[in-house]
Amino acid sequence: MAASPELVCHYSYGGETRSVRQPQLASAQTAYTQKPLAIGSYFLFRPVFEPTEVKLYSLTDHPDGPLPLHVARYAYPAATRSQGKFGFTGEQRVYEPIRDSELVYWCEIQGPRETHR
Repeated sequence: MAASPELVCHYSYGGETRSVRQPQLASAQTAYTQKPLAIGSYFLFRPVFEPTEVKLYSLTDHPDGPLPLHVARYAYPAATRSQGKFGFTGEQRVYEPIRDSELVYWCEIQGPRETHR
């Protein structure tokens, strides 16, 4: 059985660079049960890899609850076929204005990809 493609996002915050892997979900419904990843004290990041779309949510961990700072959507597989130095997203910079923080990330697809849709 062939391995499924994975969404891999590389992020930098507070002088550290790490990666998070997200397998492709079977359905859109399971995306709503995913908890966001806490990055430092202020950022939350939720990569969602659905059968027809990649969604990337950057949020701030506000006392009143998570607040969205940036949402990016990419058609899959069409928008993810071309990957350069910073994957298919390019380098993204998200600013949290109250605490003056910056999250830098980029994402790529690793593993088998569909060639026709």
